[in-house]
Amino acid sequence: MGHTDVVHSVAFAPEGRRIVSGSGDNTLRLWNADTGAAVGEPLTGHIRAVLSVAFSPDGRRVVSGSSDGTLRLWNADTGAVIGGPLTGHNNRVCSVAFSPDGRRIVSGSWDNTLRLWNAETGVAIGEPLTGHTDSVFSVAFSPDGRRIVSGSWDHTLRFWNADTGAAMGEPLMGHDNEVNSVAFSLDGRRIVSGSDDSTLRLW
Repeated sequence: MGHTDVVHSVAFAPEGRRIVSGSGDNTLRLWNADTGAAVGEPLTGHIRAVLSVAFSPDGRRVVSGSSDGTLRLWNADTGAVIGGPLTGHNNRVCSVAFSPDGRRIVSGSWDNTLRLWNAETGVAIGEPLTGHTDSVFSVAFSPDGRRIVSGSWDHTLRFWNADTGAAMGEPLMGHDNEVNSVAFSLDGRRIVSGSDDSTLRLW
C-alpha cells in the first residue's frame, strides 16, 4: 500500500538509500530507494495535505510543511513525530528546507512570508521575513548557509540574509508569471528558477 491521494513532494535522504514523500492524504511515507518498498507505517500528524518534505543533512530528521499551516519534524529512522507542530504561519506552508549545517529550517507560505526555525527546538527565529506581495512557493538555502532565495507568485525572486532575516537588494524581476521553484548551484554563484510563464531563468 502507498499514498491514497496526490503526491506533492519527494526527497532523497543524503545517503541515497531512503526517500520521503508528502501527500494530499495528509501523510508522509518513507521508502527504500533500492527496492521501492514502503518503510513502516504512514507518518501521521498533519490534518491537511503535506505539500513539502526535506531530509536534514545528516539524514536523521525530516521536516514537512502542510496546508494546515504548520511544519512538523520527524525521526527519519523511526517515523515518530518530534515534538509538537511548528506554528507561526497563518496559511498553507508550500516549501521547507534545512540549512546545510542542519541547525535551521526555512519555510515559505501562502501568507506571503518566509520563516526561520531552530531545527532542534522547533522555535521560530525572529519575525517573519516580509517583502513578497503574494504566496512564497519555493525556498532554498545557499550551499554556505548564509543566504536564502525565495520564489513567489508575485513573479519575483528575493534574497535574504540567513542570519538576520533581512532582505538583500531588490526583487529579481524577469518572469512574467508565478515563480514555482528555485535552486542554488553547488558553488552558490547561480540560481535557477522555474515559472508558470513556461520558462526557466538563470541568475
